[in-house]
This record gives sequence, structure tokens and C-alpha cells, in this order.
Amino acid sequence: MNEKEKAKKILKILNKIYPTTPIPLDHTNNFTLLMSVLLSAQCTDLNVNNVTKKIYPKYNKPEHFVKLGRKRIEKLIKSIGLFRVKAKSVYLMSKLLLEKHGGKIPKSFEALEKLPGVGHKTASVVMSQGFGIPAFAVDTHIHRLAQRWGLTNGKNVIQTEKDLKRIFPEKTWSKLHLQIIYYGREFCKARECYGLTCKICMTCYPNRKNPIKIKKA
Repeated sequence: MNEKEKAKKILKILNKIYPTTPIPLDHTNNFTLLMSVLLSAQCTDLNVNNVTKKIYPKYNKPEHFVKLGRKRIEKLIKSIGLFRVKAKSVYLMSKLLLEKHGGKIPKSFEALEKLPGVGHKTASVVMSQGFGIPAFAVDTHIHRLAQRWGLTNGKNVIQTEKDLKRIFPEKTWSKLHLQIIYYGREFCKARECYGLTCKICMTCYPNRKNPIKIKKA
């Protein structure tokens, strides 16, 4: 079975299980979406949502966070991992948004990736989920699953993103990013499936006998 055939089968399975894909990070606008994605690095979406539900009703614009200052932002997000680093990024990002973009979230990868704390994956999430522009945000989870399913040789997330974009139609990218994340959490967990037990792994590799070793991103 070649990559394109696998991709068709994977899409069929994912569309059946996840016909709709709600965005897992709660947000009120594109600024809070960007902030939540930034906060979610090495942290669960649930933890981020628990923290931001107390913040966003009151603070939800760049000017709010510039006014708060770093120390007060730290206090607000203290229960999130790497909170000091993230508070600094939120503060500097908010400052730059006001100085360079009139407080608005820029609608380009180049401008987004120049913001403090914003990498390509974060920019991809904002472009696809905030602006509806096709993008394929590849994190370490998607990188792992793409290797298990034989869709990439898995050298790094950049290579994985290129491979997935080549295999799957552009119109599927934004939804597929979330479908793969949901599926991985539910059926193809890092320490449970090992490429042997879930429906997608068994469909892609019906004769696989040994656990698949993953090259870390």
C-alpha cells in the first residue's frame, strides 16, 4: 500500500470517528487563541483552559497584558509549566502587536513567526483555526503518529509537515490536524498502541508484528 492509498484509508477512518473537530483550546478571539497556543507548549489543553477561563473574561487584548506587566502575568498563569518564560513571551508579544500591528493579529506566517514565543507550529494553528487559511500544524504527537502510520521517515517536524502536505489534499489540512490529535489521544497513545493495536495502524500495517520505534522530533 503506497502513501496515497494509506492517506485515503486514514481520512475515511478519521472522518467517520470525528466528523466535527471543535478547537480544544478555549478562546474568545484570535489574540486569545494565539495566547492559548503559546501557553499550551509542554502542557495539556485542559490545564491551559482551566487557567484561561479565569483570565479571558477580564483580560483578552494585547493592551490588557502590556498594562498588567510580566510579574502580574506570571501570577495569573503560575500553574502552567514554564510560566515565567511564557509570561515574558505573552508580555513582549502583546507589546509588539501594539507597536507594529495596531493590536491586531497579523494574517501571515512571516509576521506571526516574528512575534516573541511564536514558532511555526503556533503560527500554523492561528492561520488555520483563526483565519481559516489551510495550514498543517505538526507537533511532536502528529510527528509520532505520522511515523507509526508510515507517512514520513520522521527526521524532524519540518520534514513531517512537508510529507503530510504532499500526501493529503490541502482542503483537509486544518481539520486533519485536529482529527489526528484527537485520534492519537484516544486510540493510538504513545505507550499503549506501539503501532500494533489501533484501527489505523492495523489498516496501514496488517502484518506488523513488532512495535515501531519512533525517531524523536
